[in-house]
Amino acid sequence: MHVGVLCVVLVLLIGCSAFFSGSETGLMTLNRYRLRHRAKAGDKGAVRTSKLLERPDRLIGIILLGNNFVNILASSLATVIAIHFLGETGIVASTAIMTVIVLVFGEVAPKTLAALHPERIAFPASAVLLPLLKVFYPLVWLTNAVANGLLRLFRVAVQTSSQHSLSAEELRTVVTEAGAMIPKRHQAMLLSVLELEEINVNDIMVPRNEIEGIDLEDDWSDIVTQLNYSPYTRLVVYRGSIDQVVGFLHLRNVLNLMSQKSAFDHAALERLCREPYFIPEGTSLTRQLVNFQQLRRRIGLVVDEYGDVLGLVTLEDILEEIVGEFTTDPATLGKPNLVPRGDGGYVIDGRTALRSLNRALDWTLPTDGPRTVNGLVMEHLEAIPEPGARLSLAGYPIEIIEIADNRVKTAVIWPNPDSEATTAPS
Repeated sequence: MHVGVLCVVLVLLIGCSAFFSGSETGLMTLNRYRLRHRAKAGDKGAVRTSKLLERPDRLIGIILLGNNFVNILASSLATVIAIHFLGETGIVASTAIMTVIVLVFGEVAPKTLAALHPERIAFPASAVLLPLLKVFYPLVWLTNAVANGLLRLFRVAVQTSSQHSLSAEELRTVVTEAGAMIPKRHQAMLLSVLELEEINVNDIMVPRNEIEGIDLEDDWSDIVTQLNYSPYTRLVVYRGSIDQVVGFLHLRNVLNLMSQKSAFDHAALERLCREPYFIPEGTSLTRQLVNFQQLRRRIGLVVDEYGDVLGLVTLEDILEEIVGEFTTDPATLGKPNLVPRGDGGYVIDGRTALRSLNRALDWTLPTDGPRTVNGLVMEHLEAIPEPGARLSLAGYPIEIIEIADNRVKTAVIWPNPDSEATTAPS
């Protein structure tokens, strides 16, 4: 064969080597979730690529079979050409030159390009590789059978699918690193959804002593006043004690009946109540959100193992964990009753939930124990503090301002340890 023809064939073989090398890297570095999305949207290239990746062992088999064939053939032709021009010394020269050429043009350059633009390489390559796989299927099958059998001798399980599931932590990382592709507000909502499984109803419930309800043993005039001026649309109705719950009352039904019927009394009020709904303590927010949806409920009472009421949870409380506080005042959005001071501190209610405080100020107060500022102070001191006491909670200086009903009513907390507050003696 003419030397010029051999040179042309050699160049084509190096190009084929680059094609197989780039295809391998492009196909293996594709974003599988983006690929599935494009395949479902009907992208023909994505559909072909998905079929190839269903059996990665066969895909790698055809790529390596082709790559090794063209590399060996190219080396042989290069040796023939070198011997033609240099004689016996051409063998060494062709080996050195082909090593550099194959390394640069057949491996490094195409693989780097494919790693940077995997879809641009993988989708067109699939149009070539898929027919090749069908033509050389018997040879690929035989090669894979031998290779997989060898792996089984070493007790290596051969996976036949490239489908991998993301864990919650991995999905959280994907959302966090999405950057400008997902707006910050949407990122925060997605991360909040992922955290619902880690949060339970005890973390967000209205404590028992703060539940506003109607006691059927109160005077009727007091009940009417409460109905007329209540800021809530749903109220707990009980008899004597919150543990003796009668049900939940929707004020819309009450006001309509009050305006239509003059003889409205305790008995009529009780008949309007919907049966109570109880939630076991420790129920995750994910589970409770599903329960609210299935039972068509919007409010429930959290109870402990003895049946005692611990607090109250509403559907809105769970939704606020995802989208933030519901409010008509943008200035107070996400702020858990914080009053800033000139020295950088914040005056805060002792009943403020630590999780709300962390979310509003991007702090890291511990939430695996007590759930409120008051509880954290009590746990730290193991006593009820006096007004003016100073301490440090997880690195955040705090000063007690007011004590009421054996709890911290108000306190000042600073965002960093360089503030005036110092750790109180234990």
